[in-house]
Amino acid sequence: MNTEAAYAIGTLGKKWTDGDKETWFQQQQKKRSYFEQVVTKLDELSANFIIEQYGNLLYDAENYPLYALKTANWLDDKPVILITGGVHGYETSGVQGAIRFLKVAAEQYQGKFNFIVLPCISPWGYETINRWNPLTIDPNRSFHENSLAQESTAVMQYVKALGMEFLAHIDLHETTDSDNSEFRPALAARDAIEQKSWNIPDGFYLVGDSTKPEAMFQKAIIESVEKCTHIAPADDENKLIGVPLAQFGVINYAARKLGLCMGLTDAPYVTTTEVYPDSPRASDESCVIAQVAVITGALDYLIAI
Repeated sequence: MNTEAAYAIGTLGKKWTDGDKETWFQQQQKKRSYFEQVVTKLDELSANFIIEQYGNLLYDAENYPLYALKTANWLDDKPVILITGGVHGYETSGVQGAIRFLKVAAEQYQGKFNFIVLPCISPWGYETINRWNPLTIDPNRSFHENSLAQESTAVMQYVKALGMEFLAHIDLHETTDSDNSEFRPALAARDAIEQKSWNIPDGFYLVGDSTKPEAMFQKAIIESVEKCTHIAPADDENKLIGVPLAQFGVINYAARKLGLCMGLTDAPYVTTTEVYPDSPRASDESCVIAQVAVITGALDYLIAI
């Protein structure tokens, strides 16, 4: 299906002007609170994690401090795990899953790993339930030099300043029905391009990095998640979201080339999660639990190898 004509803003066949982008921005409304749903939960973790402010976003007179959490009892001889959530603010379980892991599961891995967790990279997107930032930029296509996304730039600068080597990077996302109903039509209109819509997979899947897929690592995560939620089956062409299946529940993207958060570091083990909250078989809670199962499954695999 051609989605180019399916959006109200802009002129068909022409890229959005700055005025069109401003129109889009003015139509967005705050639907929930980053401070109430995210920041207050971070304060509860201060006994075991150092909370650092690594940046600040200022959008339309709204001020959004950006936070990272680091293992308090840091062990220099143990590997470092990076966990990121909320690169797309509308992907709720990514944010809440990162926080839930720190609250209920991280303690059992103390002494084996050091953790750095950025639970909500795009707080404006979280509050307005958006994939884009206010400038109609997708932060998860913006992890590259000269990035125009403040959210991505702040993360890149923070991670670079840490000067650390990471063993793994787990980036927590969702795929929702709004990807077809809202985002892809908006993207087609913004860029004046044809966008093929596809069936949203009913279930959980992973996106690995095609330059370092680490098939057994991905498989271990799928097996962990499978215990608590269903894995998305491939379509009739053996694809998920238009991408050929690498293995059950896993597709691969060229992370760094595409400017994905997953390509942020040189960690040998990386993955991006895709939870499906709109499934009739899912709930908000089951999606959060699935994100935690991703992290624990990944860590258990890394301990065992």
